[in-house]
Amino acid sequence: MNVALYVRVSSDKQDVDLSVSAQLRALREYAAKHGYTIVREFVDEAETARTTARPAFREMIALAKSKHPSFEAILVWKYNRFTRNRTDSVTIKSLLQKKGVQVISINEPVDDSAAGHLLEGVIECIDEFYSANMGEDIKRGMRETAERGFFVGSRPPDGFRRVPAQDGSKMRHTLEPEGEDSVRVRLIRRMFDMADNETGCKEIAQTLNREGLRTSTGKQWTKTAIHKALTNEAYCGHSGLGWKTRPPGYQERHTPGAGGKCLASDS
Repeated sequence: MNVALYVRVSSDKQDVDLSVSAQLRALREYAAKHGYTIVREFVDEAETARTTARPAFREMIALAKSKHPSFEAILVWKYNRFTRNRTDSVTIKSLLQKKGVQVISINEPVDDSAAGHLLEGVIECIDEFYSANMGEDIKRGMRETAERGFFVGSRPPDGFRRVPAQDGSKMRHTLEPEGEDSVRVRLIRRMFDMADNETGCKEIAQTLNREGLRTSTGKQWTKTAIHKALTNEAYCGHSGLGWKTRPPGYQERHTPGAGGKCLASDS
């Protein structure tokens, strides 16, 4: 039987499953033991199984749904490598079944009996619960950390820098505005001044782009990027993420308006 191997590792730190190389080695050994021929190997790194929007996964499913699939089964380390969303699992596996392609978990063997299908469903429900519960725990921990004044993001808002801060035995970060001579601080201040003068988000973006000014990642400004900056509560000294500091010169007049709308109208 021709088979495809699917391997996924998550970006979540709590995801302690095997590495890509370890999963591939186990899957290859399983295929050799059962006399299967491996025709393709698909790998998604730093991808969550809560969604099917994974590059290698999408390519694999598209090939499986083609007129003449090159493989009859997909081997995975565990079902949670395939998906952690029960609805996606039922939908995708039904489509694969119509094409004669099955999904085989090498560590959760189930047969094709009614009891086997029930066991597979139970395993997938548990995987989905674990994923959802883990997500809630992560958000709760981030919220509690932020409420204590620590920055929990990976990239600070434009004009800020991350500063290491000791929190007991752990090293965390707080936010601190860049200096008065910072190009980024001056840029953000100018953006707010333009908004205060009733310049719309789209016009602000066009003005900055014409002058060759770029975002902190080197991209051109868009209406969406301007709106996101103008409604970022870090710039008025507080936010739901617990930012406690503000760049020099930023006043409460920059507090986002009701409903989180842009300070300036694009009408």
